[in-house]
Amino acid sequence: MRTYGILVISHGSRSREWVQLVDEAVEGMRVPDGVPVFGSFLELVDGRLIQDGITWLENRGVTDLIVIPLFVSKGSTHLDEIAYALGLKPEPLLPTDLEPFEIKASVHMTPPMDEDAELLAEMVYEKIRNLSKDPEREIVLLVGHGSVEQLFHLAWRGSLERIAQALKKTGGFGTTDVAMLLPDQTKRKLEWWQERKPGHAVIIAPLFLSEGYFTREVIPSRLEGFDYRYNGQSILPSPKVSEWLERQVASFFNRDHYEQKR
Repeated sequence: MRTYGILVISHGSRSREWVQLVDEAVEGMRVPDGVPVFGSFLELVDGRLIQDGITWLENRGVTDLIVIPLFVSKGSTHLDEIAYALGLKPEPLLPTDLEPFEIKASVHMTPPMDEDAELLAEMVYEKIRNLSKDPEREIVLLVGHGSVEQLFHLAWRGSLERIAQALKKTGGFGTTDVAMLLPDQTKRKLEWWQERKPGHAVIIAPLFLSEGYFTREVIPSRLEGFDYRYNGQSILPSPKVSEWLERQVASFFNRDHYEQKR
């Protein structure tokens, strides 16, 4: 008989506020009674690392781990190294300091957030809605972390483009486009659009899980000297993140389990 446990993995931060926002999203996830949940972090949060979560869940009799990567894009190199350390692939695509975890349970890893581009677009739109005044004459530039590694770069680009297309439909915007911070594409994209559509306002939409260094410092510094609208709001907090987490585990439980949601 299988005994499921849920291990949510996000990046981690030294910021208590960052960690708290993730914790609130995980705590807001409804699961069947008796199913243990552990919110873990790749780094920087002592006592809450991935191995801590695995050990905690296995000590509670869990035989099958549902691992949910709380990352916005499959282009993240961290997803590859986590899959390797969980024993889901023989070698990582890039060198990593992450050692294989001590794990006895079977591992079932779900896709990251960009698998549901429409829902992620709704989350982003909620945060930029107040910046929009005349959507048909606005250009939304969706900005993500990105990667210089070719395979991951292509995955990031695909993720951003799907989300941007869904965002255009959700908000009724005239134009949506994408840019990465790594490699830096933001300046070139703004120059391109402001030259071609000088009468359109530019809205910057950050695709980051939680506010921090990139949303508060990196993005504004890269766009210094340009005319644009930006509030720096990230995806969290949003009840839709808890809903997304629920969707990831729903297929592992039958309908009867969910008639007794807490």
